[in-house]
Amino acid sequence: MSANGYDGFFVGWGKKLPAGLPPFLIVSVLFMAGLFAGTAFSFVITQNNPGDGAFRFDIGRQTVIGVLEARPYPVIHVSPNDKYPDGHSIMLTGQGKRGVMQQAKSLDGQQVQARGVLLKRGALDMLQVAGRMKPAGGEIQPVDVTDLGTWRLSGEICDGKCYAGAMRPGTGLAHKACANLCIIGGTPAVFVSKGEVDGSSFFMLSDEQGNPLDDRLFGITAVLLSAEGQIEKRGDLHLFKINPDSVQVQ
Repeated sequence: MSANGYDGFFVGWGKKLPAGLPPFLIVSVLFMAGLFAGTAFSFVITQNNPGDGAFRFDIGRQTVIGVLEARPYPVIHVSPNDKYPDGHSIMLTGQGKRGVMQQAKSLDGQQVQARGVLLKRGALDMLQVAGRMKPAGGEIQPVDVTDLGTWRLSGEICDGKCYAGAMRPGTGLAHKACANLCIIGGTPAVFVSKGEVDGSSFFMLSDEQGNPLDDRLFGITAVLLSAEGQIEKRGDLHLFKINPDSVQVQ
């Protein structure tokens, strides 16, 4: 301690800070703020883009009419109208982590009316059904089905609702537990591919017989894998009939 005060040593009852301490504190605070900001920025730029998917609450509840196909997961192939293109297919889901498979079974192959909130991601549409679907009557338009052959794809198994915009992100390990709960609850299982087939990198999933996803695959959602199976185009929605024995986690 010098005759004029304290040389760089601070105690609480001191009347002023030592001369060298304020510059040190300012530099330290600025350094830590820059370090935290840089770390946060590095996390942000390394995350995958969650896409533009979202609930379309801005357009209110929508009513769609068309032929309901219950398997592997409920889809309405919309009847021609001025809102959707001919042959447009809309996947269906329920509130929360539940599908609408039970009520769809009794309406399979019929012209139905469903009402709810749309989720939209690019050309992909899904309707979160509110209330009960009901027969709509009218002429039943046949669903166009095209066999696109057998393919091996690399990508990720997700649930269609979160991928369409219910969660952001709706892909990746951070979403694994949520994806499993949604698929187990009956939300359409989907495959997001790293490559395209017939211009699409998004496929609804089924087993080889066209039934819901084999439960042996529930444990490998949200990881990069490759798998083989037949691809069909049903309406304007692509279906990947995945062979569980062909799956390889990458």
